Amino acid sequence: MTVDRNEPEGVPKPDHGGAHDRGTISDGEEGHGRNSLMRLLDFAGPRKVFSYLGCFLSVLSAIAGFGPYICIWLVARDLLAVAPHWSRASGIAVYGWVGLVFAVLSVVLYCSGLLLTHMAAFRTASNMRKEALRHLMRLPLGYFDLHASGELRRTIDGSAGDTETLLAHIVPDAAGSFTMVLGMPILMLVFDWRMGMACLVSVLIAVVCLRVMMSGQGRSFLKKYQDALVRMSKTGTEYVRGIPVVKVFQQTVYSFKAFHEAIEHYSQMARTYSMKVCRLPQTIQIVALNSTVVFLVPVAILLASRQGDFSTFIADFAFYAVFSGMVPTAMTRLQFSSDAFGKADDALARITSVLSVDPLPRTAAPEHPRTRDASLEQVSYTYAGADRPALEGIDFRLPEGGTVALVGPSGGGKSTCASLLPRFWDVDSGRVAVGGVDVRSVDPRDLMGQVAFVFQTNRLFSATLLENVRAARPDATPDQVLAALEAAQCMDIVDKLPQGLDTMLGSDGTYLSGGEVQRVALARAILKDAPIVVLDEATAFADPENEVLIQKALTRLTQSGGGGHRTVLMIAHRLSTVAGADLILVLDGGHLVEQGSHQDLVRAHGTYARLWSDYEQAISWKVDNSPKAPREGGAGDTGALVREGDAGHGPGRDDAGPVGDESDIGPAAGKGSIDHLGIQSEGGEA
Repeated sequence: MTVDRNEPEGVPKPDHGGAHDRGTISDGEEGHGRNSLMRLLDFAGPRKVFSYLGCFLSVLSAIAGFGPYICIWLVARDLLAVAPHWSRASGIAVYGWVGLVFAVLSVVLYCSGLLLTHMAAFRTASNMRKEALRHLMRLPLGYFDLHASGELRRTIDGSAGDTETLLAHIVPDAAGSFTMVLGMPILMLVFDWRMGMACLVSVLIAVVCLRVMMSGQGRSFLKKYQDALVRMSKTGTEYVRGIPVVKVFQQTVYSFKAFHEAIEHYSQMARTYSMKVCRLPQTIQIVALNSTVVFLVPVAILLASRQGDFSTFIADFAFYAVFSGMVPTAMTRLQFSSDAFGKADDALARITSVLSVDPLPRTAAPEHPRTRDASLEQVSYTYAGADRPALEGIDFRLPEGGTVALVGPSGGGKSTCASLLPRFWDVDSGRVAVGGVDVRSVDPRDLMGQVAFVFQTNRLFSATLLENVRAARPDATPDQVLAALEAAQCMDIVDKLPQGLDTMLGSDGTYLSGGEVQRVALARAILKDAPIVVLDEATAFADPENEVLIQKALTRLTQSGGGGHRTVLMIAHRLSTVAGADLILVLDGGHLVEQGSHQDLVRAHGTYARLWSDYEQAISWKVDNSPKAPREGGAGDTGALVREGDAGHGPGRDDAGPVGDESDIGPAAGKGSIDHLGIQSEGGEA
């Protein structure tokens, strides 16, 4: 059977132009009252029938499994009927061979059934992953800011894994177990209904205990259990990514509060459930299932004295004594089946939570941006679940070839504002336009081609350096990739890699530092050659050496092929990098509180002037090791923290001019020339 590697077989392909596509299993299925198993099997496509056939073979296997026990009863009956003349029991060999045939047939049927259910299960799990990933590719990029990769991995991969186990093993086992449970009362009541009822007492006790554990608190626990696993996966991923910081500051796992709390929460919840909710019913169930003989023997003793045909009675007792061993096996399978079906419900709910997220609506008649400018016009936006707007009434324009900088206190809305330009989300009111066209009227692929963005943190794929850079433009030649890497100041990276562009990153000890990753990300943006560039703290975590190279790469990125400049929207907390911008916008609390040039805003004595004063004071501090430097400690102190220019005179100075004085406009910016972006040139302050 040929399987398309890109499209899940048998799964309806959603219309990529629709605004409300919800994936395969959520198109009104809940309204039809179909159970979770039927909806999961929809992912198997044509192989759904394999699951049905596998369950049918498992049922036949369970029925065939009764055969050896009946043959044992027949052997015991014939032997007791001729005792002590055992040689007269001529049919024993036949019963033995018939029992062997039934046993072998049961095993063959069971294995054949598992083979079929595995084929359906693998296809279901594969199609679940494909469908979820295909749907994720259509969701707005803002969705991934709100959902950590660890959470999505657990939701998609974990749910598919649970489903695979369910369909491959648990469902056929459940079918066989139900057959056994239904067949046991019939078989037990055929020979002697009184001893049969005694054997069934333990089954009834086990069923009641199972019902107690799987309803009420037990059912609600299962959802909490899966939530706890997702939370641990999410925080665990974040912790692993933060290990370098933890090690640098010599902290332990307890310093990562979220991860530690997730582990403690899961541990406490599991202990509470197992010790308080399940301990008593589980103990009773285990004892009852393994004590069938306790109920059988007293009944047999009471009946023995009143039996006319004692040999037949003994044969019946032998049958029940042997057959009762099937009770724990059947009930244990049912218990695991019940638990697995609960996990399937949860897995389906989680995968549906991804597939039910609406992609951003697409217009039926897309327009192409006509110019290289952009604008936000009376834009307001509120994050889902937030109690106040992240942005309110934002209105500004990015002129073609101009540079606009967003600054302000943390949480002011800078990153949200920049994210609306490439349509990470749709605004609640107002309009975001690129090239004079509302971004909602532009095809998403076209819009992504118009905007290149570089964030504080970037990720590289486990692929070659060539493939990592070429992700921005898959049709680029190796020479074009190399040119982009050279423009991004990455040639030292290429030279040190053992196979150059063809070196696989992330394997055999080939890893790049944070600053190097940032430069590779800039090479992607340069190769993309988009007319509009969004920069979000592109040099935030770079060391001094990498920062100089990143600044050179940023200068190259902002230059268009014709010698002009691209349209740039940049976010920065290091205000010296935005001092030369054409327009500086100050955001605070989701509102645009100030706008203008650097000089105008400093003279305005507003929010920007305060931020600039704080920035100047911060960069003026240094460690002074001179003998005159004041020391608060003893002989172990090796220096003092003082402002630049005050070395040897004390920890600070009181003669600084007022904010807004001409001398305050450019100390940080005046130590080197500033290009179009306000980025320091060589010889100036980096």
